Amino acid sequence: MMEGKLYICATPIGNLEDITLRALKILKEVDFIAAEDTRHTIKLLNHYDIKNNLISYHGHNEKRRSSQIIEKLISGESCALVSDAGMPGISDPGAVIIKEAILNNVEVVVLPGATAFVSALVMSGFETDRFVFEGFLPHKRGDKISALEKIYNENRTIIFYESPHRLIDTLKAMIAVFGSRQLSVSREITKKFEETVRGDLGEVLDYFEGKEIKGEFVLVVKGNEAPIKEVSIDIDKYLIELLDAGMTKKDAVNYLVKTYRLNKNDVYKKSLEILNAGDGKWEKL
Repeated sequence: MMEGKLYICATPIGNLEDITLRALKILKEVDFIAAEDTRHTIKLLNHYDIKNNLISYHGHNEKRRSSQIIEKLISGESCALVSDAGMPGISDPGAVIIKEAILNNVEVVVLPGATAFVSALVMSGFETDRFVFEGFLPHKRGDKISALEKIYNENRTIIFYESPHRLIDTLKAMIAVFGSRQLSVSREITKKFEETVRGDLGEVLDYFEGKEIKGEFVLVVKGNEAPIKEVSIDIDKYLIELLDAGMTKKDAVNYLVKTYRLNKNDVYKKSLEILNAGDGKWEKL
């Protein structure tokens, strides 16, 4: 018996008309549809008068459900995988079953369509020939700061997803790390209240602070345009001066890394050597 195919179907990110004719054809013809939220997908199917079998496939059941779907595909059935909006597998369930399908020699067919971060990137007006997609940042403040520090020197355009209730905290974290970097924030793309706000981080924070924040957000941050230069400095001397001035080890390391564009691991190791040789002089730092 011939194996079935797994179709990865991009669906509208807002406006229901943003779906391809090919996707509609596949949604009608496959044996069943695996949907992130069947209640959400049924609205799309009803809009186009599509009748088909729906099963749930989401973040909480994707490992278990993937094996069930793979069995059906191997037996010859075909499946269309959809998320609530956009391309499955991009910050949405889908990666697990795609890997399983490939491992089991099941043919995977991707149907292109709407993707929020691509639309937001184009609308930003920033460089589009080279960019990086970071998805969602960590929830915890410290982890978020660390993640942003790792890409501080990134000179390509950087794209993030963010939820409405974490937007303000994320903008503040970006200001703490990036300073006054330019960015473009898009929300509700293709929907009735679609909006794009552009400016430096402080201006955008001022715009959203105090407002009722709704919708899903895409943050497009301009890359670091300052050239990264090789700088020769006496790291030991500078670290000791900063520690003597009362700066904590963490703040001293971060200051030197950002000011002189140094490798953070190298500076951190130096700081440990200095503290160990200090005979408790900076014990509380």
